[in-house]
Amino acid sequence: MTAFAREREVAERAAREAGAIVRRYYASGVVVAEKGPNNPVTRADLEANACIRELVATAFPDDGWLSEETADSDERLGRHRVWIVDPLDGTKEFISEIPEFCVCVALVEDGTPRVAVEYNPVRDELFTARKGAGAFLNGSPIHVTNQVDLRHASVLASRSEEARGEWEPFRSLMRVELSGSVAYKFALVAAGRHDATFTLTPKNEWDVCAGALLVAEAGGMVTDPDGRAVRFNNRETLLPGLVASNQLLHRSILNTIRAVRASLE
Repeated sequence: MTAFAREREVAERAAREAGAIVRRYYASGVVVAEKGPNNPVTRADLEANACIRELVATAFPDDGWLSEETADSDERLGRHRVWIVDPLDGTKEFISEIPEFCVCVALVEDGTPRVAVEYNPVRDELFTARKGAGAFLNGSPIHVTNQVDLRHASVLASRSEEARGEWEPFRSLMRVELSGSVAYKFALVAAGRHDATFTLTPKNEWDVCAGALLVAEAGGMVTDPDGRAVRFNNRETLLPGLVASNQLLHRSILNTIRAVRASLE
């Protein structure tokens, strides 16, 4: 059997079944609670998380687990393989009935993503990737764009970051477009619908792990804002921002971020 084929099949099934739960709540209304300031959680998040965990644990009982909706444990740090999951990335968009959110399921082996699935259940978009085997949308190959000029590049930005004024220094330097869910932004870059996305706000591993492999397998590049490679299943799950692009724009974006930061100091 092709390497990680069974893992990909389980991840796809888990994402679709969790997506069905999310879609049901999306159509019928949601029950919202607050995990913390400006950090909502819904019954859809929790039920989708339980669904994914049951399917993964049944298929691969010896693997580790890291999820936004499960209390973390250092036990995963000693595991060779760890599943990193966000059962609903883009909860704010979900609550607002904006169809820019997705279920994220990824398998990491020794810090490197090997399998990634992101599923937008409202748009029925299933993004998948295996390390070294390319990226796909609903079974068809996808690839990043070939845009080389940052001035004409379509760069996806967070609505909340835009509302805080964080994108104002970049608006004259590129075409800034707004979208929800950092994971979904990565998928859209991988699919070639946009040229790049970045955030200077720290993100947790479950927000970006699946998307990082999607972008890489679609021919793109993902680093932190200083250009360093990203590894996963760290003790501290918060990463210092991310940049995802088609590779051709990556150096220009990093240089632009550096220049903007310097101008604000």
